[in-house]
Amino acid sequence: MPRPTILFDIGNVIVHFDFARAAEHFIRYSPLSKADVVRALDPLKAPLESGRLAGDEFVRRGMEMIRFTGTPEEFRHGWCDIFSLNAPMARTIASLDQSVPMRLLSNTNDLHIDFLLEQFPVFTRFGGGVYSHVAGCMKPEETIFRIAIRQLDLDAAQTFYIDDLLPNIETARRLGFRTFHYSDARHAEFEAELSAWHGASSQHEAR
Repeated sequence: MPRPTILFDIGNVIVHFDFARAAEHFIRYSPLSKADVVRALDPLKAPLESGRLAGDEFVRRGMEMIRFTGTPEEFRHGWCDIFSLNAPMARTIASLDQSVPMRLLSNTNDLHIDFLLEQFPVFTRFGGGVYSHVAGCMKPEETIFRIAIRQLDLDAAQTFYIDDLLPNIETARRLGFRTFHYSDARHAEFEAELSAWHGASSQHEAR
């Protein structure tokens, strides 16, 4: 039977990201300006995150598009080294009762998710997730939420979902999830709502 579960988005929730860092890395190996690098690579992001473009092919095409003179490994490093830990969220996650399942639901790509799972120990607390490049669809589409419900054995009404983007929150609400529209400035409010939800869920399970 589905249990009360906490479902997290990744970007700007568990980690922050800054694509400007990637552009700054790339221009060391490219004749293009930072703005031109961003413009050249931007059309590849949606195909990459929706699974229509594999990571290796993205690296190959991206290197060609920005005339990258470094190695594929240097390109990969620049693409992935854009994340920093949201320390307050990491502390909250570490404090949570491990009896409450935690899962991930993210628009991401194979290069980024492999990097994140390897580099940030906070992700060892999660028992799996649904990622857009594997699902073949992206938030805020309902389809990826329905895939998450099925694959992660969720009951939307018993799932507390955290995301920084309002369109994703709105889809989750339509499907019956308990939601929190996250920002760093609202972290204390998030902790209070999560604690209240957790307490109510624990009482319900105890009955």
